[in-house]
Amino acid sequence: MESTGGPYLNTAAVTSPVGIARLLQMTFGCTTFSLVAHQGGFSAAYGTFCMFVWTFCFAITVFIIACEFTHLHSCLSLSWGNFTAAFAMLATLMSITAAVIYPLYFVQVGCYPIGCEVRDFRIAASVFAGLLFAAYATEVFLTRAKPGQVTSYMATISGLLKIVQAFVACIIFGALVNDSQYGKYVATQWCVAVYSFCFVVTVVVVAFSVTGKTALLWFPFERSVVIYTFGAVLLYMSAAVIWPVFCFDSKYGSPRRPGLCAKGKCPWDSQLVIAIFTYVNLLLYVLDLAYSQRIRFVSHL
Repeated sequence: MESTGGPYLNTAAVTSPVGIARLLQMTFGCTTFSLVAHQGGFSAAYGTFCMFVWTFCFAITVFIIACEFTHLHSCLSLSWGNFTAAFAMLATLMSITAAVIYPLYFVQVGCYPIGCEVRDFRIAASVFAGLLFAAYATEVFLTRAKPGQVTSYMATISGLLKIVQAFVACIIFGALVNDSQYGKYVATQWCVAVYSFCFVVTVVVVAFSVTGKTALLWFPFERSVVIYTFGAVLLYMSAAVIWPVFCFDSKYGSPRRPGLCAKGKCPWDSQLVIAIFTYVNLLLYVLDLAYSQRIRFVSHL
């Protein structure tokens, strides 16, 4: 009997430049969390977060390679191009965060008190964590949309920025819950509402793109996203003005860090982190708005 369905296995999934990058991601990710679990060790929330990042990214990367190698992704109700592009950007952000946090909190020059063997394992894990970030960043570079190319929305600059915006919002939320005292004023509560609204809508945009359901909506998705991005710019502009005034003006807050504030438990530190990343996200939304004028959405790739 002759086969009419083409080859069963897609060798390009592991031999193409993107496929090789994914194999390196799988190798570096497995090596990193194995070194940490075997002897490097991890503790507290920071160490747990790093282990979650490495295991989560490893599992999804294995899933992507398996689906592309066996063509199983064609059976999934996903826009595969949008899904892989979104995950690559998210994994890049998560892996660089873990690559910074782990050595910062767990690596030391001397052997005391953990011992030289544990120290060496932690250094090795940190090196492979950096290589893991480089592998994911390489995939983002290889799969990003080129000028004049028809590609998935999440592979465009605007789509990739959506992932970064949501990631930055998560950093803001982390600082908010760390005793930021945002409930003192209605104005700062407004800022929290801005962060929450923009985060939720951005996640919804990504979700519709990844699932490929944009064509089923009764309203023009492309135009709605551009309008939302413009609205997000205005909302973040208001937060970028209000938050610093009500946190660092002497009438409402403190322009300088209080001397008696404990390290890691100081509301002023959390307020500063929120202010910085508010401006970061404002810049990201402005760039998103600028790039969104030059793209066209493709949901089925």
